[in-house]
Amino acid sequence: MLIEKLLFNVVAFSLFVFIFFKLIRKNDTAYVTILIIEAIGILLNFIEIILSLSLIWTYKIIMYTMAIVIPIAVLFIEAKGINCSEVFSLFKAKFYKIIGNDKKQKEALLNLVNKYPESCMGHKLLAQIYEKEGGMRKAIDEYVQVIELDNKDCKSYYRISFLLNELDKKDESIIMLKNLLKVKPDHFEAMQLLGDVLCSTGSYKEALNVYSDMLGYYPNSYEAYYNMGMAYTLLSDFANAKLCYEKAADINSLSYHAYYSLAQINLIYGDLDEAELYFQKSLQDKEAEAGAYYNLAKIAMLKGQKEKALQYVNIAIETDSKYSKIAEEEPVFIAIKASIRFSSEDSKREKTSSLTINEKKVKEHLEKTYRISGAISKSDINLARVSKEELETNREIDKELENNEKSDNDFEKES
Repeated sequence: MLIEKLLFNVVAFSLFVFIFFKLIRKNDTAYVTILIIEAIGILLNFIEIILSLSLIWTYKIIMYTMAIVIPIAVLFIEAKGINCSEVFSLFKAKFYKIIGNDKKQKEALLNLVNKYPESCMGHKLLAQIYEKEGGMRKAIDEYVQVIELDNKDCKSYYRISFLLNELDKKDESIIMLKNLLKVKPDHFEAMQLLGDVLCSTGSYKEALNVYSDMLGYYPNSYEAYYNMGMAYTLLSDFANAKLCYEKAADINSLSYHAYYSLAQINLIYGDLDEAELYFQKSLQDKEAEAGAYYNLAKIAMLKGQKEKALQYVNIAIETDSKYSKIAEEEPVFIAIKASIRFSSEDSKREKTSSLTINEKKVKEHLEKTYRISGAISKSDINLARVSKEELETNREIDKELENNEKSDNDFEKES
């Protein structure tokens, strides 16, 4: 028993002194916590000796853990090249995050990266805080620090690319994403973002190449097919767009935006039954609901179903008041215009859109194409009517000239 106490005190004090000098040498207060823990363990031993107690094993385990095991573990970890001070600071930062103290978390991480600029995890966590606060430029700076310390950190590469795109630095974002894909060609998020950025800059054919590569790694990717559908749409290649949207809808039966685009394409083609079917399917999506009802109303009018058209257009206006003005200017609703419940200025309730920039572009492009194709069709009809009228007029003129010529000849003969 005496030998055990002697060994315990020698080892515990030796560890205490060693860690104390480490604290002085590194000038790092993180080691104070370890010294306090060790001091408590040594104090428990003194209490046992002074009071001559025969303590239970639980007490002894706690005493040995605090005075000897934890200090030895710290020294062992540092011998492996791991900075315990950094680990403690990261643990402290994550603890503050758990309890919801963002200010203390940020403070702990700033102290960490100032003391240990090579702390990769410290820079990464600090970048995430800046992102959360909306400080995108500061976040980019921190992610750059991470990459300089670890050039294989694909997640940080991706976050820089994402933030550059958010800052409208699309060319820089594209360069970063291409570099990332050279390192990791199957990076799903990078391929998807690169395609989106290329589409937003009008490079639709290049975006299609990216989505095609994406399908090589992920053959059943809904995102790849859906985005390809959008790219083909913006190229006005509606046949291929239709195939891609159909494939996306097969993979994900809840792809209401794909259904909506399919409906618009069928409307352009004049296939009213198919268009109606897909608009009905897209009604499940709150974003597409008002537009779907509005287009269903147009289809109903084209089919001669006035009561159904009136019901649909009123629901569309009730869901999103912007369709009130659109319906008022739509020639197809002339026959039911008097019965439409248009929104007053006081009761306007336009819905905020959650569509991406590319989805908005696709929707507007399809609507514009339908308007143009409809105008072309009407022009063709008017032209045909004018040509027919001109032909009839010319025939009457020719007939009249022929009759006049015949009368003149008869007159000459009589004379």
